[in-house]
Amino acid sequence: MFHFIPYPLAIAAAAAAVMTLSACGGGGSSTATTTTTTETGTSSSTAGVLCSYSSSVPYSGATLSTNATAAWSCSSTLRSITANGLPDHAIGTFPNANNPNTITAQNVSASVTLAPTKTSVATSRTGPMAKPGMALNGIVFDPGTAGTCDNTGAVCDLGKGTGAWNIEALGQSAFRFGTDSNNAHVQPQGTYHYHGIPEGFVTKLNKGNAMSLIGWAADGFPIYARYGYSVATDASSTLKVMTSSYRTKASPDANRPATSLYAMGTFTQDYEYVAGLGDLDECNGRTGVRPEFPKGIYHYFATDTFPNLQRCVKGSL
Repeated sequence: MFHFIPYPLAIAAAAAAVMTLSACGGGGSSTATTTTTTETGTSSSTAGVLCSYSSSVPYSGATLSTNATAAWSCSSTLRSITANGLPDHAIGTFPNANNPNTITAQNVSASVTLAPTKTSVATSRTGPMAKPGMALNGIVFDPGTAGTCDNTGAVCDLGKGTGAWNIEALGQSAFRFGTDSNNAHVQPQGTYHYHGIPEGFVTKLNKGNAMSLIGWAADGFPIYARYGYSVATDASSTLKVMTSSYRTKASPDANRPATSLYAMGTFTQDYEYVAGLGDLDECNGRTGVRPEFPKGIYHYFATDTFPNLQRCVKGSL
């Protein structure tokens, strides 16, 4: 079980969720839909991998004089973190013209299984109570937003919209969410969170064009940034930038706001998954070897294009 309680407004009932996180300045409605796939898997152990990862560095923001802290540990069955939710790398200016919120320290506490089991089901991890994972530095991955538009496109709300069309934080220019160079911004509760590749954190890891393990998913499988082997099962194959298997649809869905107002790619519903189009499956993952897992493991990727961060998990929850 992965219990996140990173925000002051977290509620006790949330502890029953596998990953519990308050809504993003976006997050959308919580969903728990599943889709059956043709892939199946077995249990994998992540024991011994980054079990003692910790960081305590001066926070670079102007509003606090403290350290950004995160510490992971492992028991016989669980990987756990305690952190204060402050980024440990350079950040943009918050508040800013498109994000009025100030970063504040949070109470982050989370645990995830050391023996994730890949299943034949892809389980959605979007919405305020179901985030897909957390970075090693204790910053949550939160790809969706709460921004929506109605069918006309005339009524749009970036905070708590009730329209049917979900606005993407990245990859569109019609709306601005005030994200910084780390593809991150701040929730009203003061929580800094990533919508895409955490560029500053990847830079801090200082692995260059190598594979970088940047976090853990709600199901316990690892999350990597951008680079993977060109042949998933061959550690001697060349490295390449992983590509997702999503694309914008050839034509908009019925009742969508006019593309003359909002180009395709503005809304989550503008994208479709096409198996085999890229390197990754519908959850932005694949099975293969990694430096930390020479025998192979299922793992996720943060990618440069939609979905940027996985919107579902393949492991047992």
